[in-house]
This record gives sequence, C-alpha cells and structure tokens, in this order.
Amino acid sequence: MNRSFALAAVVSLVCLAGCSSAPKASTAAPRVTPTIAAAAPASMLDAVKSLEGEWTMPDEKGVVTTAAVFKATSNGSAVREIMFPGTPHEMTNMYHMDGKNLIATHYCAAGNQPRMRAVAADGKSIAFGPDSVTNLAKPDDMYMGSMVMSFVDADHVSVDWTSLKNGKPDASHNVTFTMTRKR
Repeated sequence: MNRSFALAAVVSLVCLAGCSSAPKASTAAPRVTPTIAAAAPASMLDAVKSLEGEWTMPDEKGVVTTAAVFKATSNGSAVREIMFPGTPHEMTNMYHMDGKNLIATHYCAAGNQPRMRAVAADGKSIAFGPDSVTNLAKPDDMYMGSMVMSFVDADHVSVDWTSLKNGKPDASHNVTFTMTRKR
C-alpha cells in the first residue's frame, strides 16, 4: 500500500468517525455546554499554542506521516491546526477564547463544522464537549462532537475524538491520534 493510500485510509476513518456525508444546512438545535470553572482559562489557549509545529504519527502500516500542523495566528488570539495537510481529506481545527471559554471548531472534510467548548482542564489535558454543529445533512447524522487533548510531554500529545449521533456519544466511531513532535 502506498503512502497516499494509507493516509487516505486513516483520513477516511476520521470522516467515518463522525463527519456527515453531505454538506447541507443544519436543522439541529444547538447543543450548549456549560463553561468550565478553571482559574486561568487563558492558560488553555497557551497549552494549545505550545503545540506549534509539525506532528507525526505512524499509519496502520507503521509508516510515519504528518498528522497535524499547529500554528498560532491572528496576533496569538487563535491557533489553527491542519490535520493531514496536503491530502484530499485535509481538515482544519480552530482554537480561540470566547471570554473565559476555549472554543474548538472542527472543519470536517465531509463539510460539517462541529463547535466544541472546553468543559474540563487540569493542566495535563483539555476536554471539549459539544456546543453546536452546522451543515449537517440530517439532524441525526454523526459528527465529531467531543474531544480530549492530552499533553503527554513537550513532544507527545494524544487526541481522543468522540462522535455524536442524536447528540449522544457513539462509541463505535471513536478515534485516537497519538502524535510526536517532528524535530
């Protein structure tokens, strides 16, 4: 299996893990998650900023490939993560503060845009819960609705994505990315 095909297979798994199949306007009501009571919410964005750079992970055949690229933007007020850069299934995640809330918006290759809000943070991880989603084909379609970003150390991060269907976790479509900083 060539590298492009292997990467496409991994990306397809992500899309199957919760991105809807056809981009259309959402008819689903927003799912609002309460804000966390963290003492220093800006430190959550700083933690995401610390990921700036290129991150790799092995594909299912063990070939190391670029999994994500993080870059602070907009005078440091946001972070853009490009998942699977340069592939047909490239996706973008944007992280920014909204008052005391850290927001993550996932721009899926399938065309929907789940928005998540930090619901817990302990200095080692940030858990995001569902806030809203736009562009679902049908209100009961699956989409990436929650995520836990775990900061293992300066060179390792693990991101657990959970799909939602009808606003509830669908354990059959979860995916974890364990990434290493490219040096």
